Amino acid sequence: MRRFAALYDALDSTNSTNAKVAAMQAYFAEAPPADAGWALFFLTGGRLKRLIAPRLLATWGCERARVPGWLFDESIGLAGDLAETIALLVDTERNGQSPSGETPPLSRLIEDRLLPLRDAPEEQKRRAVLELWDALDRREIFLLDKLLTGELRVGVSGTLAIRALAQHAGLPPAVVAHRLMGSWQPSAAAFAALIAPEAAETDASRPYPFFLASQLEEEPETLGDPAEWLVEWKWDGIRAQIVRRAGGVFLWSRGEELITDRFPDLSGVWATLPEGTVLDGEVLAFSGGAPMPFSVLQRRIGRQKLSPKILADAPAAFMAYDVLELGGADLRGQPLRERREKLAGLVPGRSERLSLSPALQGGSWAELRELRKQARERGVEGLMLKRWSSPYRHGRPRGDWWKWKIEPYAIDAVLVYAQPGHGRRATLMTDLTFAVWDAGELVPVAKAYSGLTDEEIDRLDRWIRQHTIERFGPVRSVEPVHVFELHFEGIAESTRHRSGVAVRFPRIARWRTDKTPQDADTLQTLRSLIRVPR
Repeated sequence: MRRFAALYDALDSTNSTNAKVAAMQAYFAEAPPADAGWALFFLTGGRLKRLIAPRLLATWGCERARVPGWLFDESIGLAGDLAETIALLVDTERNGQSPSGETPPLSRLIEDRLLPLRDAPEEQKRRAVLELWDALDRREIFLLDKLLTGELRVGVSGTLAIRALAQHAGLPPAVVAHRLMGSWQPSAAAFAALIAPEAAETDASRPYPFFLASQLEEEPETLGDPAEWLVEWKWDGIRAQIVRRAGGVFLWSRGEELITDRFPDLSGVWATLPEGTVLDGEVLAFSGGAPMPFSVLQRRIGRQKLSPKILADAPAAFMAYDVLELGGADLRGQPLRERREKLAGLVPGRSERLSLSPALQGGSWAELRELRKQARERGVEGLMLKRWSSPYRHGRPRGDWWKWKIEPYAIDAVLVYAQPGHGRRATLMTDLTFAVWDAGELVPVAKAYSGLTDEEIDRLDRWIRQHTIERFGPVRSVEPVHVFELHFEGIAESTRHRSGVAVRFPRIARWRTDKTPQDADTLQTLRSLIRVPR
């Protein structure tokens, strides 16, 4: 645990990519395989499911630190984070004395002491947590509390973690990335297999690492001749791979979640595919030869039971745009043009729910720019540009795949609530809620976390603390005087929100210091942007 805490501090204290990679590589070289496996799990974005409710940790933290409740609450407000508050107060209460117990290895801590707490009685949880707080130092207590609440975030990307492990193992990053895909679970044996020179027998369900496109920020003319590029619509669905191997079929989302059972109406698709096939594409709600809004597909996501009505109202289809494996042979190293030819010979005529993503025709960038203007009307997000000569890579390398998205929706909204962010921003008010006008009242419509400069964040944080009207735990209600331009990718009806609408991927475009709250948009304006399903 102490070694993992040191790694966390090393990663949290630098913005240098090389320094982060070096710190992780050194950790993998020193840590026991069981600990390294769990560390890699967290470094690549894995989290434990919540083991203890934050309210219980807050109660026990107040008790252990021997402070009154009001002072504990004030401390959370200043620190901006429950785990940080408990760690600081418990460490302060020791009055300079060292922790009283032995620090357990990371793997033993998780497997023997934390995971069994999920179904334990509350008093048993309390005793276990207090005992661990006494045994750990300040940083370790912070990490422990993050693990217990399922909120541990490490300041590093999964791609960098894979690079560090690949350097440690002397393997290509693509090999490590592939071995990590699917149902990989941390253990000493799994970590040893991950870094082995030769691959052991692999899980037949395992997908390939996804190739992700970069946002095109310059004019497309900088890419050269349009004839060098495959141009497709950017579909708005769930990125997924169909894996047909060893007599089984597996549908994996880009988030490495197995979602086969959520789409029983696609069974006719994979039943027609030959053994040893892996397709990359998009799961869409699709009807009448056209995609339906993503909000329609969302009605199916997360439901435990898919009723006949849901399946009829949101019929699923798979839009294929790449073939990664055929006849058991890995095709990723072949140029896109060759993979596309194989895909075109594989997909047509197999199922009405399986389509080939069409190649769009445009002799010039000007013609393609005009075509892109039709995207919103067609229910897509813009254009995809893929170099015909490109292999299928992993991660988000720049240069071969670009997403040329349509201009986002934009509204002016008023800041009404704020709360602390996470990680390095845990002490700053960066999680912001915005509202628009409806019948003379400000109605919250979006939360946004990004888009401001560091200077703007510092300035706004000071203002929020000085102009708080009410506090609801970590959330502050502020004077509704500041207007911000928000951008977002989509909008749909929603019964879960008071406003009746939900926006997708909201972000702050700019702080409109030139506008007053009365200049903000209305809910009626926002609702007028909703596209009616075809």
